[in-house]
Amino acid sequence: MAGRAPLRLRAVWMQGTVLEVERGGARGGSARLQDASGAFTVLGVEEVPKGRPCLSAGKYVMVMGLVRSCSPEPLLRAIKMTDLSENPVHKNMWCLEVEDLHRIMP
Repeated sequence: MAGRAPLRLRAVWMQGTVLEVERGGARGGSARLQDASGAFTVLGVEEVPKGRPCLSAGKYVMVMGLVRSCSPEPLLRAIKMTDLSENPVHKNMWCLEVEDLHRIMP
């Protein structure tokens, strides 16, 4: 966020809608997701326990991952993935959670 010092984070929790999935490869598969703030990429999605059922375009998922890069957009290495599509409250609340975090960050 403009005007704030960068946060030094190793792992983050992000949520978003799956836009596309790339299967296999040396990176263990990848997925492109998007939330209200923009798009991000997650690597290693096929190596995460229970991650494969989440790998369909249009699903709304939670990803816990290690931050690999922040520029030009977030790039994560997946640790955990969960399909949140069944309950629309998760998607509706995510924007509020992000907004709240921005409000309390120094």
